[in-house]
Amino acid sequence: MHIIDRTYIDGKFIEPHGDEWAPLFNPATEEQIGSVRLADAQDADRAVAAAKRAFSTFSNTAKEERIDMLNRLHAAVLARTDDLACAMREEYGAPSNFIGFSAPRAGMVFLEMARTLKDYEFRRRMGSADVEMRPSGVAVAITPWNSNYSFICGKLSAAIAAGATMMIKPSEMSALQTQVITECLHAAGLPSGIFNIVTGYGNVVGAALTTHRDVSKITFTGSTATGRRIVQTAAATMKRVTMELGGKCPTVILDDADLEVVIPQVLAAGFRNSGQACIAGTRILAPESRLNEIEERLSHTVKEFRAGYPADDQVQVGPMVSQKQWDRVQSYIRLGQEEGARLLAGGEGRPEGLHRGWFVKPTIFTGVRNDMRIAREEIFGPVLSLIPYRDEEDAIAIANDSDYGLQAHVFSSDVERAKRVANQIEAGRVFINDAPHDPLAPFGGFKQSGIGREFGVFGLEAFLEPRAVLSLRYKYCAARGLRGIIFSTPRRPCGRGSRE
Repeated sequence: MHIIDRTYIDGKFIEPHGDEWAPLFNPATEEQIGSVRLADAQDADRAVAAAKRAFSTFSNTAKEERIDMLNRLHAAVLARTDDLACAMREEYGAPSNFIGFSAPRAGMVFLEMARTLKDYEFRRRMGSADVEMRPSGVAVAITPWNSNYSFICGKLSAAIAAGATMMIKPSEMSALQTQVITECLHAAGLPSGIFNIVTGYGNVVGAALTTHRDVSKITFTGSTATGRRIVQTAAATMKRVTMELGGKCPTVILDDADLEVVIPQVLAAGFRNSGQACIAGTRILAPESRLNEIEERLSHTVKEFRAGYPADDQVQVGPMVSQKQWDRVQSYIRLGQEEGARLLAGGEGRPEGLHRGWFVKPTIFTGVRNDMRIAREEIFGPVLSLIPYRDEEDAIAIANDSDYGLQAHVFSSDVERAKRVANQIEAGRVFINDAPHDPLAPFGGFKQSGIGREFGVFGLEAFLEPRAVLSLRYKYCAARGLRGIIFSTPRRPCGRGSRE
């Protein structure tokens, strides 16, 4: 049993003031694997105080010093990639293909941000003003359970690059992963208070942090409903916010696509992270002219996407994170049938041969209209909807007919045509033909998928505020024996006017 009874404040692992405990489970077995002692509002206040003390010094560090910190964090996290993978497998049940990306990625974000920081100009001349990009202040990061240490490292890397200090409130359901990543970050030897990590319930620790008068910036990844509440709270003190929220991402298959190549990629996008991903391509848009062929290929290829225990390298879909999440996904599978959609694959209950664990059958609905709830609401599980379209214009209209706008995919044999379609889709990111992730490209959404962007320069500037200094000085004018005002622009010859 894992007993996690410390929180991390001011550079130390300390006993929290909070005395409430939460259980930790292995979702593949439903067995309790440990407990975590939760922080409370007093712990949140201590974390803010530590970050505030550290900010006055850290915000004025040189760029080279912060690059060194990022490189040290990269090395410290990379050294424990195997431990991070084991924690995610045991506590979250992620399949090997997702862990294989997430564990190394957690360390790489620091290196990528160090490279971004190296070329970033904090001082610029704009018109007659000297403009300096200054750290926005003490920041709060609230991270979810579906990619615990990736979100922690991603947000922290941008804050450190900017010179901002941070409190991180991870999900209490990911406490084992949080423990390992905190040990990694601590090993990098950064000055005390630059980052603080307090695990607790959102309505206790999260509420205390987001309402705190000394916090100036909030970065949140999670549901749109929770994000909306945080934004409303932040408005009271005009806190800056970055919100990475829900998605109902369209995958557009154009009528010239090579289905033999495309269909496995479409399913991989839809079942990414066992479907527990805001970027999962859960709406598959198919041309009516090839609908039967696409249905046949989907029903055949989905058999290759096995649900099962995460230790099996052949498994592509792991369990849902909790009983609550399993029940939610099951309710949507029932709802889809009630709405009149037809099951092309999967359905209710556990996959064959799995008698325990919160496993869901990889499920595909066909005969789906875009106004059905299964096509409009974020299910957060391995449940896909196949939606037919008439022509290219109709495909774009369906793709954009959503409250969300986080990510999209377009598949076509004609890249220029795919780009033309991609340019009309309302989403923060559009991938053409399964293009690889680019860590320098901005990430974030349109509409109710969020506010602001993460990664690269855009992620760095989310923690910065521009400060303009416009100067005015006097100069002795020998020709007239007077002092004239010097302006940067426009300039006049001395003696031909009172200003120069």
